[in-house]
Amino acid sequence: MNIEGIILAGGLSTRARTNKLLLNIGGKTLIERCILGMYDVCSKIIVVGGHRVEEISDILSLYNKVELIYNNNYLDGMFSSVIKGISNISGEKFFLIPGDYPAIKKRTYEEMLKLDEDIIIPVYNGRRGHPLLMKSYLIDELLENPCYNTLRDFIDEKGFNSVSVNDPGILMDIDTIEDYQKILSYLNLK
Repeated sequence: MNIEGIILAGGLSTRARTNKLLLNIGGKTLIERCILGMYDVCSKIIVVGGHRVEEISDILSLYNKVELIYNNNYLDGMFSSVIKGISNISGEKFFLIPGDYPAIKKRTYEEMLKLDEDIIIPVYNGRRGHPLLMKSYLIDELLENPCYNTLRDFIDEKGFNSVSVNDPGILMDIDTIEDYQKILSYLNLK
């Protein structure tokens, strides 16, 4: 089965007050950690860049499976990057994560792939997290229906299946430097 990945990396990082994609997490950047979590289960990973995209392009060029795509409309919000990313999917299924979730375990991706459902979301301690796994045949419906303003709108209308995972990393994003410190502690990298 041809599985692809999308990492949304076009945001402004305003709350972190730095380009958080470049934060060091155990010798790798935040964006690399996101890539490496899904790298072994994906045939291609699309990173959708926007703000300060030039700062990650050299890093991403080190990974054969990674394709950097620039979203001209990144200021319109995350959904514009979702649209840009899914428009470039050719596989049967794809994972999608925001580019600030560096602690998702490879095992979580593998567990999600065991299910054969249209939309799958992992759950830890009763809370929905990332990544999303979706069958690609749904892309046209999402792209062609102007009533969807967010990916969540689409998912809520279509419904989804959840898989319980033993991975708090599905809930751990980095918005602030305090979040970064928590991730370092969680990963025992402090």
